Amino acid sequence: MSLEPGADLELIPEELPDDKRLPLWDHVGELRNRLINCALALFAATACGYFLRFRLWELAKRPLLSAAPGLLSPFAYTDLAEPFMAMMRLSFWASVFVISPYLFYQVWAFVRPALHERERRMAVTFTAVTSACFIAGAVFAYFVAFPILTNILMDEAVLAGLRANLKPTEYLNLFLCTVLGTGISFEAPVLFYFLARFGLVRSRAMLKYWREATVAILAASAFLTPGDVIATTILFGVVLLGLYFVSAGVVWLVERTSAASAADEL
Repeated sequence: MSLEPGADLELIPEELPDDKRLPLWDHVGELRNRLINCALALFAATACGYFLRFRLWELAKRPLLSAAPGLLSPFAYTDLAEPFMAMMRLSFWASVFVISPYLFYQVWAFVRPALHERERRMAVTFTAVTSACFIAGAVFAYFVAFPILTNILMDEAVLAGLRANLKPTEYLNLFLCTVLGTGISFEAPVLFYFLARFGLVRSRAMLKYWREATVAILAASAFLTPGDVIATTILFGVVLLGLYFVSAGVVWLVERTSAASAADEL
């Protein structure tokens, strides 16, 4: 395409800096900066949480003590450093829960340059939805799932005539795995939303192969849950299976929205 003499060169659109492809090392540098931001935020939040470590420990013990009101002090330690490491670990994961919206925003900020302009405006929506799903899953686990699991295990111990002598680290393994695992599992609808937007999954296929998905979910639950507690595996399997069908509904809504948008364009 040739230009006529005297044509206004300013009318030629220029490539905006945001549309330029960044070299690989620039992406690595961006990832490094985001990871540093997350690490600094986690360090500050963990330091604050450590001052509240005993309050956090009381909250972590509450489901167990509610399931067995007669237990006054069921915990004991055999390693001198175990109480300190347990409180530090609890402070760290509590900080992850508190600053999860900021962490999700850092994830969005990293992938934002690869998105279209319309999708870039979804920063607030993405951060709010992912944070809400994670927090809702953790709250559900704390008030519903973990108390049910604790009641099942404590009833079995009482029937067997066993006396509680629990290690804090092992209790936290089960507690944190249940709470954080359920919180992460509640992110499944968000993940399937983006998979549907890119055309990688179909709701009809998800519903058609739900039996195969059930087997895969139970296998994943058995692999991810700590120890050999079958009750934990079943509980996680039920939660994940429910989220699978919710995700299928999300994919179906995305398909209907995409079809309606395509029809409007025609």
